[in-house]
Amino acid sequence: MRDKIENTLEYSMFASRWLMAPVYVVLCLSLAFIMLKVLQEFAMSIYFVDPIKGVVWFKILNYGLTDLLLSVLHIVDLALIGNLVLMIIFAGYENFVSKIDIARNSEDKPSWMGKVDFSGLKLKLVASIVAISGINLLETFLDLENHTDRDVYWQIIIHLVFVGSGVLLAIMDYIASKTTHTEL
Repeated sequence: MRDKIENTLEYSMFASRWLMAPVYVVLCLSLAFIMLKVLQEFAMSIYFVDPIKGVVWFKILNYGLTDLLLSVLHIVDLALIGNLVLMIIFAGYENFVSKIDIARNSEDKPSWMGKVDFSGLKLKLVASIVAISGINLLETFLDLENHTDRDVYWQIIIHLVFVGSGVLLAIMDYIASKTTHTEL
């Protein structure tokens, strides 16, 4: 009787990993929203509709270099966020739920897919956050007249905290990988 209860409990615990599957489905849907936002940002950077005259202006032709860089940086920022979400979907699903068999023999399978463990995922996640923070900081530097000194200082501090956290996480993972586990 005890073995049957233990087996049922263990089976239930093992099967509970499937409760994460809907989370990854929602993340997939989030990618669609990110893609729509990229298209919206691109369209808004190219043209402007004058609500009074109903005229379409191709404002990108009037952009200076800074405006063009800011527009492109917004799209790069969204692309990095999309890549981050995709990485979490693939690595999280494969590490915690199930292997993605459909990708096993596909030529389109990303080279890192199935090879990123939890430690690697954490480092990639922090690296992506640092890159996103860096792009936001660059956007702020290119548009200083619309930001207060206080905002700029806080963005710099937050970025440095992300960088420091990433370095410390990498050092901890390096130390953990070199540590040999001995039985007590």
